[in-house]
Amino acid sequence: MTIEVTHLDYGDLEGGLVRMMDRFREEGTLTGDAEADDYLRQDPNAALLGLLYDQRVRAEYAFTGPHRLRARLGHLDPRHIAAMDREALREAFAEKPAVHRFTNKMADTTHAVCQHLTEAYDGDAANLWNEGTDLATIEKRVKKLPGFGAQKAAKIKYVLHYFGHRDFSE
Repeated sequence: MTIEVTHLDYGDLEGGLVRMMDRFREEGTLTGDAEADDYLRQDPNAALLGLLYDQRVRAEYAFTGPHRLRARLGHLDPRHIAAMDREALREAFAEKPAVHRFTNKMADTTHAVCQHLTEAYDGDAANLWNEGTDLATIEKRVKKLPGFGAQKAAKIKYVLHYFGHRDFSE
């Protein structure tokens, strides 16, 4: 499926997300897996968790992690993940191929992010950026999430834009 996206200037970035956006320009897929790309476009929670997982692994693998996790859990609902037993979540992360290289750390951080989303955003990552929220506010909200800092907050614009959750072309 061909997706039309106005390309943003990402000359201020470096690393795996840049490689993904370059691939999108050339091949029409961000992760190299069209099914995972479609899922990231459909589920705002997946897009946010993909950005969380984008550390110490290839970006493409990080962003396909939510797709693997959903396949194992049968959902990617933050309310349900927040209520899960941490050991059960760790086991789901560790199944081959692992959701992330650091299975226990990322399972615990995912659990904490989902708890925060449940408590502050009604269990839906889209509530971080919906209602026309300006980019500065979105970045402040993202920085408050466990496992997110200034660098990830600066990348949220590109993740939301390229996965179709918000248009930042204007």
